[in-house]
Parts: sequence; structure tokens; C-alpha cells
Amino acid sequence: MQKNNKMSRIAIATALIFSAIGSAHAAEPFRIGVLEDMSGLYSDITGRGSVVAAQFAVEDFGGKVLGRPIELITADHLNKADVASTKAREWYQKDDVKLITGLGNSAVANAVRTVSRSLGKIDIVTSAASSDLTGSQCSPTGFHWAYDSYSLGKTVGSAVVANGGDSWFFVAADYNFGQAVQRDTTAAVVAAGGKVVGSVKMPINSSDASSFVLQAQASKAKIVGVATAGGDTITVIKAARDFGLVAGGQRLAVPVIYLTDVHSLGLKTAQGLLLADPFYWDLNADTRAWSARFFKETNKMPTMTQIGVYSAVLHFLKATEAAKSDDPKVVADKIRALPVNDAMGKNVKVREDGRVLRDVHLFQTKTPAESKGPWDLYKLVSTTPGATAYKSLKEGGCSYIKQ
Repeated sequence: MQKNNKMSRIAIATALIFSAIGSAHAAEPFRIGVLEDMSGLYSDITGRGSVVAAQFAVEDFGGKVLGRPIELITADHLNKADVASTKAREWYQKDDVKLITGLGNSAVANAVRTVSRSLGKIDIVTSAASSDLTGSQCSPTGFHWAYDSYSLGKTVGSAVVANGGDSWFFVAADYNFGQAVQRDTTAAVVAAGGKVVGSVKMPINSSDASSFVLQAQASKAKIVGVATAGGDTITVIKAARDFGLVAGGQRLAVPVIYLTDVHSLGLKTAQGLLLADPFYWDLNADTRAWSARFFKETNKMPTMTQIGVYSAVLHFLKATEAAKSDDPKVVADKIRALPVNDAMGKNVKVREDGRVLRDVHLFQTKTPAESKGPWDLYKLVSTTPGATAYKSLKEGGCSYIKQ
């Protein structure tokens, strides 16, 4: 009898220990990291706006997942790949971060993707453009969420050539992003029957684009393709205006430009630009409602990268809850299995290689006379369906996908 009582006490004590351990684990924060440019060249198109968007996603999901409170942590990668990879490794290994998102620019995204892939962790890139992220840099637990260089380059390049812009000169950022945009836009231009007569590389964060614009002007190309981003794009377009490039008969095509860039330039300078974007605040009732909420918090309308963070975090949380697990491979499979539904798009497919197949819209910037307000900047020209906007699986060359 004494033996049975002793065994019962041991069983109860053991159960209490395991219950305490389970309760402690349940109380641990479920951490998501937003790793972005918070202070530099791209902070206007990502930065605090990306953090606000992630907070919206956590709020909309209810603040908890798998019974654990969701905690957002943030850091500034300073546009340095080594800083980003070090922070990513620290977050994954020390802080048990379940997802890292944001990750503009492309060099930063590639560096973090290498870390995530080696550790089997989930990253969802929303801000970097390089289509290599679902090609040579693909990962079973990595995703490319908002847009890429191929889809935007194809949309703009093919449309411009079809309208007579059959000779191109590129001013391209001198790092992964610029190379990818120039490469993918060139492919679209050539496929449509155009040609590229030359290009020049522009260092990141250049304060003066005069020499690059003058080379473009001297090329006599009908189209000057601007394969830069953020503040560099603004610098190039202002220099093109100052040197009379458009007044002299050449046109600017900007495959990757953000709403905040156009707003900063003003329509007097930016009118008539052709650009591609999977998102615009004034597309429909859902985009207007979400953007109004964002504007109330930031006093700006959102870019595709910022609402992309919202979409990525919300879908990740839905997938985690549906998987009933925080195991990265299990959650990654569920991310692919579930359609993406939010203010950015409805019933959007996540392909095997991690590419989210969003529709891509061709816009033209309005004239000052056409605009009805400070953020009324675009008019819709056409839409490329997500099923055809991106590289095929075969073209992408993702190594873990069986062709």
C-alpha cells in the first residue's frame, strides 16, 4: 500500500513538472523579426512603415499563435550584407525567431537567405527584387512575397517596346538589384523585338547622377531604363529633367519605382512614367481601406513592400496556426498549401519554389492636371496575370524543385 502511494506521489509530481514546463513554453513569446533599412536609402519605402504593417498583421490575427503571445523585434541592416547575416544568425539561434521578413536590398536578402537555408529557418522576402531568390538562391523554407525584377521588368519592357520604344540604354545600380533588374528587363525588351545599345553602372547612394544621365543622353537610345531604387531613382530622374533628356525626345522607363518616390518627385517631374507594381492604394475598396488605416498611422500611403510585410506576416501566422506546429518545414509546406487572402490580393497562389504569383499592374503616372490629390499619382494601363508574370519553374532553375 505504501509502495502504491509512493508511486502515485511520484506520478503526480512528474505530471506537475511537465505541466509547468508546458506552461512555461506556452508563455514564451513567439518572435517574428523585421529586418529592414530603417535609416538609409530605402527607409522611406520600407523602414518604419514595414514595422507598422507587421504590427497590423499581428493585431488582425489576434496577438497570439499556438497559445503564445506574438512579439515583433526589429533591426536596421544598414544595407550591409554582413550586418544582416550576423543579425539573422543571432535572431534564429539566440532569440528563437520563427520568421525574418522585409530584407531589402537584394544583397542583404541573398545573405540572409544563405543563413536561413543553412539553419532550416523561414524567411519571407518582401522588399528585395532579385528573381534569383526563387532561382539560384531558392530555399525549401524561403519565399519571395511582393514582387520581383523579372515580373516588373517584363511588364514594363514588353509594353514600352510595343509602343515604339525599341532601343534602350540602362542606368543600373551597381549591386545585385541593379544587375537583376537590367538582366530581366533586357530579356523582355529583346523578346519583344527591341535591343539594348549600352548601359552604365551607378554606385549605391549616389548624390549626383549627372555623368550617368549624360552617357544615356549621348547613346541616342529612345528609352533610358532606370534600374535603380529609392533615393537613387529620384536622383536619376531629377538629373534627367535638369539635362533635358525627355525634352530632347528620349523617354524614361522605370521598372522598379515606389509610390513614395513618385510622391517625393512630384508629378511635374514624374508625369508620364511607365512603371509596374502589384499594388496601388486606390485599386479597390480593400486597398483603399487598408491604406487609409496605414495613412492614419504614418501620414503616408503604403508601398508594395510595406503592405507586402503585412501580407507575409499574416499568412505566416495563418499557416502556423493551421499546421499546429512551429516546425519550419511543416509551416513552409502549409504556407504553400494555403491561398493568400488579404488586402493585397485574393486567392493568390504560392508556388513550389516560394514565388507568390501576384498579378502585376502596368501604371502610368498622371499629369498634375489629372491628379485629384497628393497621393492620386497613377492611372491603370493593363494587368498581367500572376500565372504568366513570373519566370516559369524551369526558367527559374530552383535546385530543390524536380523539373
